[in-house]
Amino acid sequence: MTLLGEVVAASAEVAATRSRKAKTATLATLLAGLQPDEVRPATAWLAGEMLQGRTGIGWRTLQSVSPTPASESTLTVGDVDAALDRLAAMAGSGTGVGARRAAELGGLLDAATPDEGRFLVRLLGGELRQGALEGIMIEAVAAAATLASEATGSRVEVPADAVRRAFMLSGRLPTTAHVALTTDDPVTELSAIGLEVMRPLRPMLASPGDSLEAALAELGAPDGDPGVVVEHKLDGARIQVHRRGDEVRVWSRTLREITDGVPEIVALTRKLPVETVVLDGETLAVAEDGRPRPFQESMKGLGSGAMQPWFFDCLHRDGVDLVDEPLSTRREVLAEVVGDRLIPGVVRPTVAQAEQAVADALAAGQEGSMVKALDSTYSAGRRGRSWQKVKPSHTLDLVVLGVEWGSGRRRGWLSNIHLGARGADGEFVMIGKTFKGMTDDILRWQTETFPRYETHRDDWTLYLRPEIVVEIELDGVQTSTRYPGGVALRFARVVRYRDDKTAAEADTLETVRALKL
Repeated sequence: MTLLGEVVAASAEVAATRSRKAKTATLATLLAGLQPDEVRPATAWLAGEMLQGRTGIGWRTLQSVSPTPASESTLTVGDVDAALDRLAAMAGSGTGVGARRAAELGGLLDAATPDEGRFLVRLLGGELRQGALEGIMIEAVAAAATLASEATGSRVEVPADAVRRAFMLSGRLPTTAHVALTTDDPVTELSAIGLEVMRPLRPMLASPGDSLEAALAELGAPDGDPGVVVEHKLDGARIQVHRRGDEVRVWSRTLREITDGVPEIVALTRKLPVETVVLDGETLAVAEDGRPRPFQESMKGLGSGAMQPWFFDCLHRDGVDLVDEPLSTRREVLAEVVGDRLIPGVVRPTVAQAEQAVADALAAGQEGSMVKALDSTYSAGRRGRSWQKVKPSHTLDLVVLGVEWGSGRRRGWLSNIHLGARGADGEFVMIGKTFKGMTDDILRWQTETFPRYETHRDDWTLYLRPEIVVEIELDGVQTSTRYPGGVALRFARVVRYRDDKTAAEADTLETVRALKL
């Protein structure tokens, strides 16, 4: 049996180093030594999550408990997972339920050492961020599976790509780790994990494109064939729609189920000429003249019944998985399935036709265009170059690392935000600050919201857990020694906060540096 203290020690070791190789080695050593029933919970914890999801424990409950810590480590991974199961099973509210939760939590923390207790409080409070992001965990699982096979006397090299594909198609890292670490033939078992209708998969992501001309040159075929499609880039909410018979379910880009909030999408999907289908697309709120409303209204519109869906990919149709088929094939199937709900675009355009498609998208009120390689497969969960966003100006999705109190007219409000990009080691690196583009509503929201993410503060600044994603518009990037990232943003301004994105989806430092003037 594995002690919780061993997991806590590995977590602390990961947090203490910036070396991706060292992080991976530490995690792999721990994972390889776990018992089969310990793999799923320990993997989840190291990624800062719990198998149980929400347990009903809030900061008020955590702060109300005054444990007497244990002097030595005795809690096992199984003990803690069982306690979290009991906490999650205590549904409802009220004095009785709250008292039972507090008693269960108090008993758990009394059995924990001080280090273990701090780890559990951070885990339950949603602030366990030690740099073990998905990419590092995927590499660690692969390395651990290879180590575990050595212990049986028959070394099997488990490639990270096999783990990555299984995770992206299943959407469940703990389950993927369990398959990799507890089966006799992990490579075969991982490859057997495929798309499953009614189980969401990670959405494919796009990279910023330098320009339309550059995107066409990069993605076009070597023989001059313009092997791309240029589509409208809608300023809406990403959706993934599954249908099996009359059953329809819809998920957001973060794989949160939103079926009950989009009855119009459910009704439309039930009318499609298929028995089973998995669709990728966007839905947005529209004004009376048919033009799109702002992104925030599309996000708020989920549940209003006033949304219009558009689809740009088909990943499965009537028993046939399409993720490994080229986009050209997937798009042909998509057109047959969704008809006029196919997102506007032009296939294999000339340069003039591509330029007109971009102009048409902007004239329709969209935020830009997507340029996609027609020979690309669907790389679930990956941000690759085969899909590129082309906009009138550069935008980046960055993470808020801190915020300063304002002065002058902004005195009393949290104003100037510290911006971070994802480094190669999984940590977030500061690359700039800005307060431009902030309306009074944004300042008010920041002041009300940011203290919930605070880790510590000084006289001028609140430092935050790296969880809040903000879309930043900028004129370019230049080399600078002012910030740890070695670059500075030119004329950065806030476009909006992205509640639909997680920090793991923020742009990387490599992407930011690619925009240097």
